[in-house]
Amino acid sequence: MPSAEPSGPLSGIRVIDCSTVLAGPFCTMLLGDLGADVVKVEPPEGDATRGWGPPWVGSKADGTRTAAYYLAVNRNKRSLRLDLGRQEGRDVLRELLRGGDVVVENFRVGGFAKLGFSDEALKSLNAGLVHLAISGFGTRGPDADKPGYDFVIQAVGGLMSITGEPDGRPTKVGVAISDVVSGLFGSVAVLAGLLARERGGGHAGSRVGQPAPTGQRIDVSLLQSTLAVLVNQAQNALVTGHAPVRRGNAHPSIVPYETFRTADGEIALGVGSERQWARLGPAIGLPGLATDARFASNADRVEHRDDLIPILAERFATRRSAEWIQALDAAGIPVGPILDVPAAFSSPQAEALGARVPLRHPTLGAVDQVAIPFELSATPAEIRLPPPTLGEHTDEILAEAGYAPDAVAELRRAGVV
Repeated sequence: MPSAEPSGPLSGIRVIDCSTVLAGPFCTMLLGDLGADVVKVEPPEGDATRGWGPPWVGSKADGTRTAAYYLAVNRNKRSLRLDLGRQEGRDVLRELLRGGDVVVENFRVGGFAKLGFSDEALKSLNAGLVHLAISGFGTRGPDADKPGYDFVIQAVGGLMSITGEPDGRPTKVGVAISDVVSGLFGSVAVLAGLLARERGGGHAGSRVGQPAPTGQRIDVSLLQSTLAVLVNQAQNALVTGHAPVRRGNAHPSIVPYETFRTADGEIALGVGSERQWARLGPAIGLPGLATDARFASNADRVEHRDDLIPILAERFATRRSAEWIQALDAAGIPVGPILDVPAAFSSPQAEALGARVPLRHPTLGAVDQVAIPFELSATPAEIRLPPPTLGEHTDEILAEAGYAPDAVAELRRAGVV
């Protein structure tokens, strides 16, 4: 059993995680946060992100050095180091899949099947298995065989074209957002697959006499996920037939909704309703804005953006950020400072939410984690386990799969685990 007994809504669900890097591990971390027992099946060299530093935690000298990148998305998992290039390793995985509820993998299209885990083979092993396959470009089309990297997907998926300053070069988002949203969509789809399976007759551990569990294959691609999160920008393009342009921090359809320089920095201002617009002018000492016909409605303000923004920019430059934030907060107008990441986590609001969770790792010491971003009142999610060391839980996982100690020892001698 897991080192810390889960109690979340997915308690009792076992996830076999054969994915690496970010999209898959992010998905399985969320499932682990919700209480699933996640078995992280790693190649002999380990998940590549273990070496994606700096920054590092631990020491290279004693072999504990681990990249912060890996620590970001692998809590609430147990690690099994397994060589799937060998038949004995694939046999171990088959035993794990027989007792699993979910398998997540991000092999190149067709790669999992070439190892002997085709859809038909998985169904024969475990008819109730929910199989999430994450790919770069999907399973069909001229690019289906290409490797999927977040950076490239942001480029070909249109996201890079709308990110950056109007007169600057297309820019990627500051995190691997295509991977992240693919992991999010994957976790949502897995939950739907588990619910559909329950409605169709229980789970992998159904008792004799109950209807047979019904699993299914789920495909999520980085490209389709990226296209999906273009939301209003995508709809704008579909409606008009024109490509959206880069606007920096400005919004394409709402004005004013962007950043402004102040006497000592910058603030982010978002006027999202006509009521807020009516309050903005008096709050910043420009009461005439509310009655200017050019700016009467949001549609008017979008049309006359080039007239309005310089007026606001000139005004905001006259006082310090803190003064403007105080005045705009008092008027009920959305505004905030532009914080760096450490400042964001140490803000009073983030601290009130418990955004940083202290966690101790058995070999690395403190590996504080970003808090789980959802709160369930009756079945709370929780951080139970620190990100595992490579192969840390091999013996207990194999014992649960029915391997005797001498069989485990033989697998070790052979280099399979």
